[in-house]
Amino acid sequence: MSLSEFQHPLWLILLIVPVALAIGYVIALRSKKRRTVRFGNFGTLRTVDRRGRRWFTHVPAVLLVLSLLALVVALAGPQREQKVPRNRATVMLVVDVSLSMESTDVSPSRLEAAQQAATTFANNLTPGVNLGLVSYAGTASMLVAPTTDRGPVVRAVDRLSLDERTATGEAIYTATQAITTFTESLGGPDQAPPARIVLLSDGKETVPADPTEERGAFTAAERAAEAGIPVSTISFGTLYGTVDIQGRPQPVPVDDASLRNIADLSGGDFFTASTLEELDSVYRTLEEQIGYEWKKADASRPWLIIGSLLAMTAAAGSLTAHRRIP
Repeated sequence: MSLSEFQHPLWLILLIVPVALAIGYVIALRSKKRRTVRFGNFGTLRTVDRRGRRWFTHVPAVLLVLSLLALVVALAGPQREQKVPRNRATVMLVVDVSLSMESTDVSPSRLEAAQQAATTFANNLTPGVNLGLVSYAGTASMLVAPTTDRGPVVRAVDRLSLDERTATGEAIYTATQAITTFTESLGGPDQAPPARIVLLSDGKETVPADPTEERGAFTAAERAAEAGIPVSTISFGTLYGTVDIQGRPQPVPVDDASLRNIADLSGGDFFTASTLEELDSVYRTLEEQIGYEWKKADASRPWLIIGSLLAMTAAAGSLTAHRRIP
């Protein structure tokens, strides 16, 4: 434990007091024994020898010194890293509702599994986090602006429906704008809470065809990074997924590469999930990352309790052994 882990390290100077008391106690015992040897008789020496073997008579003094050490440490205000819920953060949940999400390679379907997991994520997210929702296919729609009320998000997730094409870049731009607008309403970037975009998709962007274009996914990810908003992506589905188009099966494999690149460009994290259980696990990880933070918290209470208990035990032991309180 270093000095930087104490709120008031100057109080540690008082540690010299119990150390000095311990040294003084030992010196007093030796001085008393020398005087007894010098001036006492044989019977007295035998008594001293018996008492010397009664080591437990010194226990109260030892406990008193230890209690003083613990109480001084408590006065110095020790701190430790502690996980605490965030009371301010903004998250935009972005869900792909393109036709490929109809694939049943994930039971009951990619979209239905995504809806179940998103509902659980919304309900379990730390209450102080503001959560919004964007859905996208050929265009992006902001369904719910950031709010601590989970009801609108859950209801909007339940109403998600499929549509044609995939405009991932537009979805990222929409979510970034929603966070920026919400941040400005809280007092500007100097007071901005932590923000994150969580994007769930199963496939490659189709609008535009090149993700490096101005409205493309890779460019949007770079703009999000410039705004200080990482995009964590979830690649949801399998390589063997298919959907029926005009009665013919059409392969719709997941596109891990593009989603990983979006996460890398924006400074976010990349996840994969091919079952509802895996998706729930990913969301639990994100809940920990987003909903909690590590802060230095006061850790003096255990030291105060230990010091007080040792002091009381020392007093009780002294009354038993010496018929007095030290």
